[in-house]
Amino acid sequence: MHRRTFALSLLATPFALACSRAQPGASSTRASASSQPGAWPGPSTPRSFVAEPVPPVGDRLVLSDDEWKRRLTREQFHVLREEGTERAFTSPLHEDHRPGIFFCAGCGAPLFHSRDKFDSGTGWPSFTRPIEPGRIAEHVDDSFGMTRTEVECARCGGHQGHVFDDGPRPTGLRYCINGLALDFQAGRLQL
Repeated sequence: MHRRTFALSLLATPFALACSRAQPGASSTRASASSQPGAWPGPSTPRSFVAEPVPPVGDRLVLSDDEWKRRLTREQFHVLREEGTERAFTSPLHEDHRPGIFFCAGCGAPLFHSRDKFDSGTGWPSFTRPIEPGRIAEHVDDSFGMTRTEVECARCGGHQGHVFDDGPRPTGLRYCINGLALDFQAGRLQL
């Protein structure tokens, strides 16, 4: 391995841990449902669940694991339902700067607006605030020996990522979000 590649991988490790929810060693002691061999019951490419009218704040979607598996790709299930993290700089949404709205990939609830997106340098799509109050739920996450705030879709409970207090003005917040957890509707500017 080249020294530069090795050094960059060492530098990226804290970012991956900071935005990850999976427990250390979990993959070595118990395989996640999404990593099990065999045919996946869901789609091989993401489907959109954005619908009209937009689900109102407070609306809930509750499905069984089997229903989620039939609805999501293997990778989406891992992030949204098993609180996994995609690798940094792998989501096409990280570099996408078109105007539009970011919806939950699991249920189609609106979560973020492109006007609040910024480049945080972490390798994941980052936002300064949710699209409106009540769209994101927050929980304390004590994994990896640190305390962070996990964010999830308030409608379906799908893991989105984490929020940190090192973002730009006006909020000072950085919502560090997995691109696999989002469905971007380019050109859509209003709910």
